[in-house]
Amino acid sequence: MLYFEKNRFVIFFIAIIFILSGCAAKKTPVEKIYDVLENVVKKEKTFEEQQNPLVTLEKKEKDLYDQIIGLGMKEYDQIVKISDEALQVTEKRKEHMEKETNSLKESEKEFKKVADIKGKITDTKISKSANELYDIMMQRYQAHEVLYKEYSVALTYDEELYRMFKNKNLSLNELEAQINKLNGTYKKVYAANENFNKLTEQYNEKKLLFYKMAGLKLNK
Repeated sequence: MLYFEKNRFVIFFIAIIFILSGCAAKKTPVEKIYDVLENVVKKEKTFEEQQNPLVTLEKKEKDLYDQIIGLGMKEYDQIVKISDEALQVTEKRKEHMEKETNSLKESEKEFKKVADIKGKITDTKISKSANELYDIMMQRYQAHEVLYKEYSVALTYDEELYRMFKNKNLSLNELEAQINKLNGTYKKVYAANENFNKLTEQYNEKKLLFYKMAGLKLNK
């Protein structure tokens, strides 16, 4: 009987320790948001990795385009060769853009967890900061959707152009019309990219402010 009571006491004591440990380990809403934001950084690693390759490929394609424009129709075989190379570069650009977009979709999925947490913050100033941070980031995701759409259209027009270059019967009017389409689309791409970069900068500023107000350490 005494042995039974002693063991029951030990089990009860262990249970109390477990409950208290659970309470001690429970994170505040601010700490939970911190975890989400740091996970967002990890989710966007693939996005970051696409930037330099994309710029390199865009420069390479521009060089190939300039080579084609500099050739006359007497060098048709060379034009076809360079056009095929440019088409391959365009395809690679498309692959990198898809990776970039998928990375941001994963980031958005993670970031949306903040929506359910930020309402639990009791401090008025920190709560306001969290709401502003959330709104800016959601605008950023929307801006990238626009960028992705315009960039995809531009890639399609690029492909059309290089296939047109392989047509011996290509007229000057057809070429000018296609180039005008491309120029108009790339203006939209640049505007969308500028907006996305502006919102990214604003988000980083809001994130830093939120961390400072909440007394959190910013991981770099």
